[in-house]
Amino acid sequence: MPTLPLTPDELLTTTRSVRKRLDLTRPVPIELIRECLEVALQAPSGSNRQGWQWVVVTDPQQRAAIGEVYRRVWREYQASPGYAGNLHQDDPARAAAQSKIADSGTFLGEHLGEVPVLVVPCIAGTLPAGNQAGLWGSILPATWSFMLAARARGLGTVWTTLHLAYEAEVAQLLGIPDGYHQAALIPVAYYTGDTFKPAARAALDTVLHLNRW
Repeated sequence: MPTLPLTPDELLTTTRSVRKRLDLTRPVPIELIRECLEVALQAPSGSNRQGWQWVVVTDPQQRAAIGEVYRRVWREYQASPGYAGNLHQDDPARAAAQSKIADSGTFLGEHLGEVPVLVVPCIAGTLPAGNQAGLWGSILPATWSFMLAARARGLGTVWTTLHLAYEAEVAQLLGIPDGYHQAALIPVAYYTGDTFKPAARAALDTVLHLNRW
């Protein structure tokens, strides 16, 4: 499929988390998902192991079952101190943004099982007791590449990990064998509307440290 006319910087700065604007009614061709995964497989992995596996869920019953798990954990998250809607309440500007995130997150929490495609990237390996960056560094770049490729093809995505509180349950639903770890759960759909722009972020100099902290 032809990609959108985006410069590299436009693609990187306008690939946003799409939750409420996912089109739940429009089917996504599996060929399009395969295109995005072909791009993802070009990402780096530690020692070039390429230990990734990708579970693409399109079956309505499977999606609904995963949606029930996600709904359960979303409601638990809503009751937690770290809930997005509870953060930055002392800053009016950020509080407004957090409210929007909470609202869109609630929509996804209730409707994730209706999203046309769910993608679960998995990585083979043993979770080390100490540094885990090497393992996750072999799947997270590929997952982000998948999301960028989806954006370039007119699809919306969002990175979610809440389901990992019940990772074993989801693994059983999807037949994921022992020895593989789920890195994320990526809902994929065409999006509604056409406005994507860079998000408000703290100024670079508030987070930049040259040579020493």
